Amino acid sequence: MKRPDLHRRLERIDEVRWRIPRGALPGMRCDGVVFADDALIEALGDDPALEQVANVATLPGIVGESLAMPDIHWGYGFCIGGVAATDPAAGGVVSPGGVGYDINCGVRLLRSDLHEEDLVGRLEGLVDALQAHVPAGVGRSGPYHFGPRELDALMRDGVPYLAGRGLATADDVRHCEADGRVEDARPDLVSDVAKARGAEQCGTLGSGNHFVEVQVVDRVEDAEAAAAFGLEAGQVCVLTHSGSRGLGYQVCDDALRALRGVPERYGIELPDRQLACAPIGSPEGEHYLGAMRAAANFAFCNRQLLATEVREAFERFFGRPWPRLGLELVYDVAHNIAKFERHAVDGAERMLCVHRKGATRAFPAGHPEVPAVYRAVGQPVIVPGDMGRASWVLRGGPRAMARSFGTTCHGAGRVMSRTAAVKAAKGRDLRAELAARGVVARASSRRGLDEEQPDAYKDVDRVVDVVHRAGLSTRVARLRPLGVVKG
Repeated sequence: MKRPDLHRRLERIDEVRWRIPRGALPGMRCDGVVFADDALIEALGDDPALEQVANVATLPGIVGESLAMPDIHWGYGFCIGGVAATDPAAGGVVSPGGVGYDINCGVRLLRSDLHEEDLVGRLEGLVDALQAHVPAGVGRSGPYHFGPRELDALMRDGVPYLAGRGLATADDVRHCEADGRVEDARPDLVSDVAKARGAEQCGTLGSGNHFVEVQVVDRVEDAEAAAAFGLEAGQVCVLTHSGSRGLGYQVCDDALRALRGVPERYGIELPDRQLACAPIGSPEGEHYLGAMRAAANFAFCNRQLLATEVREAFERFFGRPWPRLGLELVYDVAHNIAKFERHAVDGAERMLCVHRKGATRAFPAGHPEVPAVYRAVGQPVIVPGDMGRASWVLRGGPRAMARSFGTTCHGAGRVMSRTAAVKAAKGRDLRAELAARGVVARASSRRGLDEEQPDAYKDVDRVVDVVHRAGLSTRVARLRPLGVVKG
């Protein structure tokens, strides 16, 4: 069947928003809206991600619009950068495709009291120390091992469980999205296979686009918010990107198998089988939600233990305890998750299930779910770019709640598949190319660097400019990479 040319159906709303009108595909219950500037929308061309935005608009109970952030690219079911809110009271569904395989993949930013000049002549040694101390690569296990009861407690209680074990501070808990714990997690609904995959992987980086990156605050654009976040120009920070490892992947895989035939059972017609779903409140929907929340808590704990390993590597390298180095958590935020939140729709507040697939929560100043220490300026938003250019710290924007259910972009977004990136890297030395840019790169394999080369990603500055102009999140500080450890 010939795919529809949705690029030609796009209608411009304003300088950074484009509409896929309801009716562009049969069964759409609402419009699709893509956040992008002219160059980003033109670059999409006939990308099937636009069709995925329209497909999501057919889900029962969807409210508002089916949304896509400027880092949009093709994914499983939902596009990466996809956002959709469904109303349980109106027959709304939950879809694993709206969360993704790496449940609660996300990022965590540590600031420090170190400055760029403190790393002169020492950067390579520091990156080597991080590579030696942070387990990375496919299937790697780490130093933390949890028995069955401990693993269940970890998946139920999240980072507060680790705090009780002396593996997280009170500030680590307070500076996580939702205090590092999604409520109503059901570890008992996570399969034994998933638990076996995760038992020795909490505190491991994984592979693909996951990383630990040493960065410097390149410039500050919002002095008030930067001061609230503890950031200043020239300061060294560490950004970690990882998720729920094999456990989360297995939870998603189990759910997709369990949901075969379920939409038909409830009279739901779908344009794409990858949008497999179940009504919220149904046994199948509740089963997925309980297991997904448990995997999300595992991911929060994984990033916490990775931060512990980063702190230990810094301690050993600099010969000082990490508190004396100022390695404090700025924030930890999820990228792939479905959460129940209250939002205003048509003038009335409703409890909605907000799917964020490669998208980041961006709650504005004054929102009660923003940590008290940041509430006056808004939630920190952390947007990794690529390892050759930059990443950004933003804050929740003034229009996020009205335009995107409190959501913004999660990264730069791929423009090149991993296979294409490896092909494009043939005959090149990516490690040397990055060194020429002043970036020390280490990876478990050459392929890992080839797949994640800077050219494989959109320009994060352009992506961030779109969400800034749209008011979803506003620029606070730009972070330049100094050294990176890839999975």
